[in-house]
Amino acid sequence: MQRYEVLGLMSGTSLDGLDLAYCSFERKERGWEYQLIKTDTRAYSEPMRMALSLAHKATAESLHLLDIELGQWIGIQCRDFLSGFRTPLLIASHGHTILHQPEKGLSLQIGNAHYISKINSCPVVADFRQGDVALKGQGAPLVPVGDALLFSDYAACLNLGGFSNVSAEIDGERKAFDIGPCNIPLNELAGLLRMPYDPEGQEASKGTLIPELYKQLNAMAWYQQPPPKSLGREWYEQSFRPILSPSIEDKVCVQDLLCTLNEHMAFQIAEVLKKLLTSKSSCLVTGGGAYNNFLMKKIKDHLPAHVSLFKPAEEVISFKEALIFAFLGLLRWLELPNTLATVTGADRDTCSGVLYLP
Repeated sequence: MQRYEVLGLMSGTSLDGLDLAYCSFERKERGWEYQLIKTDTRAYSEPMRMALSLAHKATAESLHLLDIELGQWIGIQCRDFLSGFRTPLLIASHGHTILHQPEKGLSLQIGNAHYISKINSCPVVADFRQGDVALKGQGAPLVPVGDALLFSDYAACLNLGGFSNVSAEIDGERKAFDIGPCNIPLNELAGLLRMPYDPEGQEASKGTLIPELYKQLNAMAWYQQPPPKSLGREWYEQSFRPILSPSIEDKVCVQDLLCTLNEHMAFQIAEVLKKLLTSKSSCLVTGGGAYNNFLMKKIKDHLPAHVSLFKPAEEVISFKEALIFAFLGLLRWLELPNTLATVTGADRDTCSGVLYLP
């Protein structure tokens, strides 16, 4: 039995910052076991956060420069995080997604791994998505491999991040897909109240449902599209936000907008869970949205009694994705499959990720 220590990095579409999770993994007879040893989140500076939010519109030169700048910054954050601590076997970096259009063969994550590797004198695994996209897959979601091998006690795993996504074992196969927007629009609306986010959904709870907006959002064609399917910020800005824009421009009560969005998201999430979980089942809920008590209550209101939502320890809620990318990096290092065709729609399972040596 061998123990592997890996530092996992995750930068999500919500732009909350960089999650770092130092993890250990052991492969035992009954499967893989993990331990979260040390965790932290490093916030982006406001200029960096703004640059990342606009990077999908950047010129080629400025995007390459941002890739280098972000890689250097991530490398320094890792070095600081690891100071006085032991060096891991490797660092696994998801990078920050700028473009995600798999139908065009495009999925771009930046945060130059050469710099991360050189600054920390440590191997780095990065660029997890493009190998799957090259095989006609969505390149996402990737976390379901970790759900299957590390969190198999749960019938489904629901992540409430910038987008919501779900993973479940269906007829012996792991299935997963993005459900819809989550924290991206909620945080944007909270910004109108000069808040980075709506803590525990308190502002949303003060609002009243806007029936017409609720109907428009639920009528979006995306929700009828069968999986495999995945979302990127471009889709949000081109398809989802235009439905919100008239209300924002007309200065509709922000609390009412937040209430309506939470109700919409809860309805769509519950509809998916009801189809996936037809018998008594427990669903693990992680990601920043798990702290949104208003959203969690609304999801429960739409669910039948046989489906229960389980929130794990706070560390797992916040760092599950960084933990799983550490695990995906380890699988790449061991040359084991870490991307599932049943999830992404690719021609076959792959061992994805590019290895960068110091």
